[in-house]
Amino acid sequence: MVAQVLTEAGVDLTDAFPKPLTDEVVQAADIVITMGCGDACPVLPGRRYLDWPVTDPEGAPIAVVRSIRDEIDAHITELLASLPST
Repeated sequence: MVAQVLTEAGVDLTDAFPKPLTDEVVQAADIVITMGCGDACPVLPGRRYLDWPVTDPEGAPIAVVRSIRDEIDAHITELLASLPST
């Protein structure tokens, strides 16, 4: 259902796949965004961490999954607006 609501929003999922949150991934990132992971995720000094508390879409009705998608989109828009222009 998540793939369906992302496709509805125009997201191309052709090459998309889940990526594990490893120390190597965190080291390569400027900002690490997790969704409900909190203290359980790896933390490296010098990185900016954001934990967005979003509802797990597993088993939720499609209307709820769409709402979660829109909530994440709003978080992304807010984050992008807060970053310095290059």
